[in-house]
Amino acid sequence: MREAHPLEAAVGIDYYVSDAAGIGGRLRESPEHFRVEEIETVDPEPLSADPGAYPHVLLRATLREWDTNDFAGALSDRLGISRERIDWAGTKDKYAVTTQLFTVRKGDPDALAAVDLPETDIEILGRTGRGLQFGDLAGNRFEITVTGANRTDTIESITDDLRSFGGDRVGVPNVFGQQRFGSRRAITHEVGLAIVRREWEQAVRTYVGNPSERERERTRTARATVEDSWERREWQRALEAMPAYLGYERAMLQRLAELDGDEPADFRSALTALPSNLQRLLVNAAQSYAFNRICSERLRRGLPFDEPIEGDVICFADSDAPPDPALPDTSRTQSVTERRVETARRHVERGRAFVTAPLVGTDTEFGAGEPAEIARDVLDDLELEPADFDLPGEFESSGTRRAILVRTDLEVSGDPPTFSFALPKGAYATVLLREYMKAPPDDLA
Repeated sequence: MREAHPLEAAVGIDYYVSDAAGIGGRLRESPEHFRVEEIETVDPEPLSADPGAYPHVLLRATLREWDTNDFAGALSDRLGISRERIDWAGTKDKYAVTTQLFTVRKGDPDALAAVDLPETDIEILGRTGRGLQFGDLAGNRFEITVTGANRTDTIESITDDLRSFGGDRVGVPNVFGQQRFGSRRAITHEVGLAIVRREWEQAVRTYVGNPSERERERTRTARATVEDSWERREWQRALEAMPAYLGYERAMLQRLAELDGDEPADFRSALTALPSNLQRLLVNAAQSYAFNRICSERLRRGLPFDEPIEGDVICFADSDAPPDPALPDTSRTQSVTERRVETARRHVERGRAFVTAPLVGTDTEFGAGEPAEIARDVLDDLELEPADFDLPGEFESSGTRRAILVRTDLEVSGDPPTFSFALPKGAYATVLLREYMKAPPDDLA
């Protein structure tokens, strides 16, 4: 193992699995160098189906350089409807060419067909009885080109290392990538941790203030004004300093200006000015950070990822999902006792089960033995316990479990090299690419 970049360690990723030297380079020289296509699972009814029974219009959008939330906002503006009527299955990278599904509740097919947004191609597919929910996909296919690589002669040895780690396929720890926490300002987990600790004012201040040297100058200046205005509660001054492109920060400051922003409930209300999915994302980021640290500690102790040990909790494969990529069904778990170790290992080896670690929430059970010890030590260090996730509104989380290993078939071709692979939903392409590049996170952003 090699130690990770310090910016990765700040989000709980402490190591590279492969010892081989990286190829260097950077991602997203152009959006076309980072292509993502959802592996779809939705089978819609025809557009002519009864809109009373099937009120959601399903569309497939191919987007170039669009943030998913921004596209939903622009689409709702063009349609003259609430953004809350638009749903999607997965959030995609902005600096990419992405193909993904959306549903529009009580959407007008003619109005959708007439939408003309830059760098978009919209295909109307039919109707569904409910809107898309986060996770309504099997996974994503990627074609990613690395430009400016310093050397490519180590690709084969890196692949060998990753196959050794993952078994018969390329495998990496299924950690959450840098973009989960903010590529330029990795603070979403810090906001989430403050929320879980019910430090509402600290959560808002971390989000809207807290300037970073890695942001553009105008953004840093605005955040510095927020910090300068904070103790005197000069919310209007802070709001006026905030540029229009920081819409979420402006929404929170506007709420504080309306409420005087001097009570814990005011700061909690300011956080609810965010879209509901982003409210959930903040707490999810705190859970993700803890999960990354659990995986890093498992690596440090030399425990396997491709087979269970006594005290692990495995989950079984989703029998209703496509076989490739295989999907974990985290509703079907089993604790690995001493008596069950060999049986559990056979299930994992045959792709019927996955070793998991907790995304901690109110219902989390830790298992036993060394895996449970690792999880508890991480939570103790963060001064958290499962009951802390019993929170109001969108911030509440019962928790779940997540596979600790992700595996794939990989093809590398061309010069500069293009990496083609598929990953199950929830897995990050950059977590695989970082092993090959071993470059600073900014070059993967």
